[in-house]
Order: sequence, then C-alpha cells, then structure tokens
Amino acid sequence: MKILEDRLLIRRFKTGDSDALQRIYEKYRCSLLKLAVVMTNDINCAEDVVHEVFLNFARSISQIKPRGNLKSYLATSVANQIRNIRRNTARRQTSKLTDNNCIVSVLPRPEQWATLSEQLIMLSNAMTQLPEKQREAVALRIEAGMSFKQIAVIQKVPANTTRGRYRYGIKRLRSILDGKV
Repeated sequence: MKILEDRLLIRRFKTGDSDALQRIYEKYRCSLLKLAVVMTNDINCAEDVVHEVFLNFARSISQIKPRGNLKSYLATSVANQIRNIRRNTARRQTSKLTDNNCIVSVLPRPEQWATLSEQLIMLSNAMTQLPEKQREAVALRIEAGMSFKQIAVIQKVPANTTRGRYRYGIKRLRSILDGKV
C-alpha cells in the first residue's frame, strides 16, 4: 500500500503538484534524519544530508521511475551522501564525520525534540564506537528497514558479508549499551 501511495505522489509531483513533494518530505523526513544521525552522530550534518537528499530528489524527479520502495531509495541516497561527505572531508572542513569524539547536541532546537531522545543520543554515541561498515549495515538494517541484499548492493559486498557486519555490530552495541542501560 505504501509503495502505491509513493508512486502516486511521485506521479503527482512530476505533473507539477508541489504538495506531493511536501507529503513525501513529511512522510520520510524523521526516519531519514534518524538514520543520518545514527550514521554521523552529528545532528547538524544529518540535517544537511537529509535536506541535500531531498533537494537532489526534487531536481532529478524527471529521471525517477515510480517503482520499488521510495523509503529504501531515499535511505540509500542518505548513505551515499554521507559516504561522499566522508570522502571529501578535506573540502568540507565543518563536516567532521570521521571524528569519533563528536557528540550530538544535548540541547536540540524545538523542532528536533520529536526526533531526538535520550535513547537516540545514547545509541548514536555507541554507534560511533563501531567500525564504519558495521555502523552503516546496522543503521541501514534497523533505521531504513533494508534487507541484507539491499545493503550488500550499497556496500558492494556479498549479502553474507553484510549479515556478518550487522551481527558483529549488534553484538558490539549490546556490550557497549549493557553498561549504560
């Protein structure tokens, strides 16, 4: 049912209905923001990534064909955008995605209260202790609801490798969070 609604929204946006893009944004913004926060542990960078993904989506709407899962498409775009930022850290001095000591703001702006909770902050801090590929596999599996096969395509590795990264990442998260929960 969600896929049909997404296809309809994409078609409406392609025909000039800007409310359709607004609906897509409202529908997926929070889940994509959570995914980006978990992957970057930086709320400001996460917001920038999500906004950039939606801008790119709106700009390339004529090339997008309404099939498949829109949430997975957008989550993949978020992961790719974060990878691009990591690759270009020299060009973007303010991103600091590779800094494992980066801390999510404990004083979020009012519009962030709905998205950020104490548990999300704890999880984000624990996620920074995982290797990058494990962190990405865990975030895409849990936050984006992607299958191991979909994650394998994004990471360009076999599905069994993504399963292993996920399993080891979850095991490490449990050991990190057991002492804090």
